[in-house]
Amino acid sequence: MTESSQPSSEETPTAQATASSGRAGRNLPAAIGSGVGLGAAIILSLVFWKPAFMIIVVAAVCVAVWEMHQGLQARGIDIPQEPLMLGGSVMVVVAYVGGTGPLVTATAVTALVTMLWLLRRGVDDYVKNSTASVFTLIYVPFLGSFVALLLAEQGSDGVKAVATFIVVTIASDIGGYIAGVLFGKHPMAPVISPKKSWEGFAGSALACVAAGVLLMVYLLDADWWIGVALGVIAVVMATLGDLCESVMKRDLGIKDMSQVIPGHGGLMDRLDSLLASVAPIWLLLHYAVF
Repeated sequence: MTESSQPSSEETPTAQATASSGRAGRNLPAAIGSGVGLGAAIILSLVFWKPAFMIIVVAAVCVAVWEMHQGLQARGIDIPQEPLMLGGSVMVVVAYVGGTGPLVTATAVTALVTMLWLLRRGVDDYVKNSTASVFTLIYVPFLGSFVALLLAEQGSDGVKAVATFIVVTIASDIGGYIAGVLFGKHPMAPVISPKKSWEGFAGSALACVAAGVLLMVYLLDADWWIGVALGVIAVVMATLGDLCESVMKRDLGIKDMSQVIPGHGGLMDRLDSLLASVAPIWLLLHYAVF
C-alpha cells in the first residue's frame, strides 16, 4: 500500500481528511485529545474516590448498550434498551459489592426480564430480538462487570489491578499502532480488518509483554513470568476482540458504532479489546497475584 506524503491542492476536503488520519485510519489529534480526557477522568476517579470510577463504568455500559441498539437497527434488530441499561448497571454494582455470585444472579435475572419485556411486542421477531439482547447483555455489561471485580480486590490492590488491566491493554493498542504504521505490510485478516497487520500484532505482543513484566515486578510485586503470561493473554484477547468487533460492524454494514468519541468513533470501537481481555486478566490476577 502506498500513500502520498502531501495532499495535492486539487484534493477534496474529504480526501485531505483521509490523508491526515494516516495509515491507521484515525484523526490522530482528535483521538489523542479525547483519549487524554478519558484517561484523566479514570485516573482521577481511581486516585481520589473509587466509587466515582464505578459511576464511569456504569455510564460506559449504558452508552455501549445504546450504541449496540443503534448498530443492530441497521439489520432490523431492535433490542430493548431500558432493561439492558438498568440490569447492566445493577450487574456492575453487585459485582463490586458482592463478587461473582451476585453478578451471575443479576445477569440471569436481567436476561429473563429482558425476554419478558420483549413479550409486549408480540410474536414477530421475538427470537431474533431476544437472542440479540442476550448477546448484548453478555458482551457489554457482563464482561464490563469484571472491571468492578478487579476494583473490588482488597485494599489498594483493586486500584492496582484496574491500572494493570488498563495499561497492558493500552500497550497493546499503542504497540500495534506504531508497528503497524511503520512496518505493516502483511495483512492479518484483510477481509475483516484491512489495516490490521502481522507486524502490528508483533508490536502489540512486544509492548504487552514488556508492560506486563514491568507492572508485575514494580507495581504488584509479583513474579516476572506472571507478567509474561499477562502480556500474552492481553495481546491475544485484545486482538480477537478487535477482530470480532470488526466482523460485527461489517455484518451490520456500518463503519463505527457511533461518533461519541472524537477521533475514535463509538465507545464500543474503543471497548472491544478491553471487554475481550478483562475476564481472563481478572482470572490471572485474582488467582496468581492477589
